[in-house]
Amino acid sequence: MNLSVVTTQFWSLVLQGLALGLIYSLVSLGYTMVYGVLRLINFANSEVFMLGTFAVLWVEITVLGHPVNAQPLHGFELVYTMVIALVGSMIACAVLAVLVELVAYRRLRARGANRLASLISAIGVSIFLLEGMRMITESRPATAPRLLEKWSFGEIAGANFRIDTVLAIVAPIIIFVALDQFVNRSRLGKAIRAVSMSEENAKLMGININRVISMTFLIGGLTTGAAAFLYTTVYENTVFNVGFNMGIAAFTAAVLGGIGNLRGAFYGGLALGMMEQFASAVLGSQWKAVTVFVVLVLILLFKPNGLFGEAVQQTRT
Repeated sequence: MNLSVVTTQFWSLVLQGLALGLIYSLVSLGYTMVYGVLRLINFANSEVFMLGTFAVLWVEITVLGHPVNAQPLHGFELVYTMVIALVGSMIACAVLAVLVELVAYRRLRARGANRLASLISAIGVSIFLLEGMRMITESRPATAPRLLEKWSFGEIAGANFRIDTVLAIVAPIIIFVALDQFVNRSRLGKAIRAVSMSEENAKLMGININRVISMTFLIGGLTTGAAAFLYTTVYENTVFNVGFNMGIAAFTAAVLGGIGNLRGAFYGGLALGMMEQFASAVLGSQWKAVTVFVVLVLILLFKPNGLFGEAVQQTRT
């Protein structure tokens, strides 16, 4: 245990915790959006994230032709490449999330199956995607080309404001603000909140439930795809099981903030990212994943309704 690192590297740990926590927040939005509408956990969202990271590599290496050992890009070419990779990842994750809804949820819901059947179906889809990618990649990790040169804006109080770290902080905040405004102000957002409050009453109001649910999965897939792009840009690698720890962390962030609550998922991700960084600095990096499980257990034991104090049974999107 090294407590001195907290004082010597405090602001550096805060900055890294913000970057990691905001990536968690984007993935947790996928969990909390679906839960807000269906009252079910989309366990396949972790594999949606995993495939999103591979989609980023596929776009950068195969589509745009940048090999793993490519030199960093600059100017318009860099912006163009990163935008295409981001859009490709978001589209791939959004399409996959909608397919998961169609395969794992809609048919069972149409037949009146109970929630346990839907949960088992989602777990089955998750295992299918995980094992499928394991066989395709032969369990080998994949490396992303360093197209973004990791230059620094400078240091403040020991915190290195590197370009990829700043990007991982600014981009999720912009996405969250846009999503929050969309859910609260747009017609579709109001329909999502109406279905979240009462599916039966929403039907009586003429809302197309299936369309709203599909759009909810699509939005969750878009935020998860953005998280996959940022993760790949910062860490520059992926592997077939990268979604496991990310999924557990994102789910914990959603529970920590109050699952079903958009702002709760956002702040829960921030809090979890901070706790992970400080725990790994003090106890060692091997305790990073353990921290997530400890936080999840403690939240479920002492405050299962999350930090926002909203009852799970009455959660609103």
